[in-house]
Formats: sequence, structure tokens, C-alpha cells
Amino acid sequence: MSGQFHFIHAKPRGLSLKIIPRDCPESPLYAENLTLLSYQPLEIRLRMLAEEIFFVVQVGIGTPEKHMFLVVDTGAGLIWTQCEPCINCYPQAYPIYDSTASISYRKLPCSHPLCQGDSALYQCLNGECVYHYGYGSGEATKGIASLDTFEILVGDQTTTEFIPDVIFGCSKESNFPQFAKNGVISGILGLNLSPDSLVNQLFDDEDRRFSHCFLPFPDAMISPSFLKFGNDIPPPPANIQTTPFVTPPGKYHYNLNLLDISVGTHRIGFHPDTFKIQQDGSGGFIIDSGTLFTHIDENTLGIDAFYVVMTAFQYYYDSFSQLQRIGPPLEGFALCYLYQPDFEEFATMTYHFEGGDYFVDSKYVNYYAEEGYFCVAMTEGNGNSVLGAWHQQNMRITYDVNGGALHFASEICE
Repeated sequence: MSGQFHFIHAKPRGLSLKIIPRDCPESPLYAENLTLLSYQPLEIRLRMLAEEIFFVVQVGIGTPEKHMFLVVDTGAGLIWTQCEPCINCYPQAYPIYDSTASISYRKLPCSHPLCQGDSALYQCLNGECVYHYGYGSGEATKGIASLDTFEILVGDQTTTEFIPDVIFGCSKESNFPQFAKNGVISGILGLNLSPDSLVNQLFDDEDRRFSHCFLPFPDAMISPSFLKFGNDIPPPPANIQTTPFVTPPGKYHYNLNLLDISVGTHRIGFHPDTFKIQQDGSGGFIIDSGTLFTHIDENTLGIDAFYVVMTAFQYYYDSFSQLQRIGPPLEGFALCYLYQPDFEEFATMTYHFEGGDYFVDSKYVNYYAEEGYFCVAMTEGNGNSVLGAWHQQNMRITYDVNGGALHFASEICE
């Protein structure tokens, strides 16, 4: 990295991290940059999308810094990277972070509040603060809780800021087969509500907010966008809407109070408690950038909510005689139709949240396959429901952590 640099002793007021899409030439996932696996052409397939579309940022860790590519995940809190000596890790094409080579590295002491608190994640073992972090899809990572200096390119990407003593996970074991496919992603940048997430570590209360505007697919695979924090977030547009976070104490996902769903102009009429989060963290409705397609829980409060939503879509599309329903060609999707070139009446969708209606344009409700069919781009949930990145296209979304709310507005993302 070149250009100006600053060493931050006080907490920053704003940051802008470049989100590097997969098929941008500067991306480590770009065709000519892949070294472990041969590149496959951009063919939008469900399985490939679910496993290979990541929003990635580059950070430097240590002194001297070593550059790592981390997946942005608003559903996780822990920041981690694979760390030498790696006992059971997935293959990585770039050098794995070596804490012994960094003069600014140190282990997080067992006396730190993180190691004294959530025993489900951190615990003191043999004099070391260790962690074991599991993800909803079955992946897990574990290692030593650590501190080191992080180097971040900010703003116009010519200024480098060095942030000391960032808490992160030095992972000795990692089970992430989807990262092994390209071998360049070294870990995850957690952004949820937990105290160890980047937004809670780096910013004072009034600046604890971040924002993104995901470009539409497939543009999102080619052109970079920015993850903005604090004062770097642009002023809110006139059409901004707000819904509160309803996360129970001790839980860290961005849970929202979803009251109902509309397909086109038809409001389904769910009981307002259908997607209510329970005190133990079960149920609920989460917004998460790390999930591609929206999940609707198949059995919420005894209601098969996914079936109800799919039935509403089927009722809508079956009313058009020129459309022919087909068996889902792709695993995961439940409702697909042959595509008719002259058909333009694709359904919109609205999530009715407490305080605001989140409108999804018809262009982003469906998955359109090159083979001549389209599917409603939603899948069954497994215990909770998630608003995925597919339904966040061309939407300015701001997570106001200190204010306890999500702000959203439609926008042509650039």
C-alpha cells in the first residue's frame, strides 16, 4: 500500500473500506489472481452463488503488516484470521498470518472482560484466552484471542491508517470449505452487535454506525463499493425509513420486528408475532450481509411461513396464463417458471417492519437463469428468518448501533 498514512491513537470518527468484488481485477478472487483452483466463468448458479459470492475487504495485520482478505459479515462479531502454526486449517494461497513475526502482537490477557464474560465463546485455558466460534451453517473456528495493529486503506484509498490493539482471533483451527475453494480468504470481519466486532471496537458511541449500498448482481461482482463508518456515511436521503433493532439482551444479531409481508399488492396477513424473536434468541428476523438469499423459517410459531409466502407468489404467477411452472431446476428454490421474453409483470415484494416498509423491486425478487427460467429467490429457513444480500441490492442500509435502529432507503448504488 502506498500514499499517506496516519497512526491512530484516538478512536476514528469515520472510515471507508473498499468492498472488493470477486471479478474486479484487484480482487484476489479474480480469474488471473487465483492460484489454487482454475477459474470458472461467471455463470450465475445457485450453488456457486451461495458458496463463492463474498463481500471482501483487505486489511493489514501486524508490524510489519501482512495483508489479509476478510469476508464482511454483519451476522458475526469475531474478527479472525488463520494463524501460524495452523493445526487444522483450510489451504490458503497467501501467506498465513504469523504472530511471531509481528512486534506489535500480544495475546489478550485472561483478565480482559471478554475472557471473563461470555464463556460460550471465550474462556481462559492454561493461562490463555481462547475462543471457539461456531456459525449457523456448521462452520467453526477456534484459536487464541489476540491484539495487534490493523492497517486499513481509507477514504480515497490513498491514505493508510494504523489502528493499534485491535482484538481479533488468531485461529489455529478453521472449518470453512467454501473458503478453501479459492484459497485467498483468510478469515472474517465481524460487524454484529457483540463487543468484539469492528464497529464496537473502533468507534465511540456517537460514531458506532456503518452503511453499505450493494450494487445489483452481476455488477456487484465487478465494480467495487464502500463500507462506510461514522462520519464517512453520506447524509440520509429524503425517503429514509427506520426500524428498531429488537435483539434480546445477551444476543448480537441485528434482529428486526417483521410484522407482515406483501407479494405485489397482496398483503399476506401474518400474525404480528409470527417473526417475533424469543428471549432465548430463537425465531426472529435477522438482516445479514453474509447470507446471499433470504431465508424464511419454514415453521415459525407453528406456521409454515415459507410455504405461505411461496403460495402467495404461486397464486400471483399462476394468474398469468402464458407462464408455465416447472420443477425447481436448482436445489433450494421452491418456485420456478419458464421465462417468457414478453412478460414484464414480475412481482414486487414488501417487508412490513415496525416503523417502515422495505420495498424490494421486482428485478431483485427473482433469480433469472440463462437457461430460460426464473425462480423466486428465497429458501427455507432453519430456526430463524434472514434478509439476505439478494434483497439488499440498490438499497442504502445504515446500521445505527448506538441508536439501536436500521435505516434504509432505495438508491441507485454506485
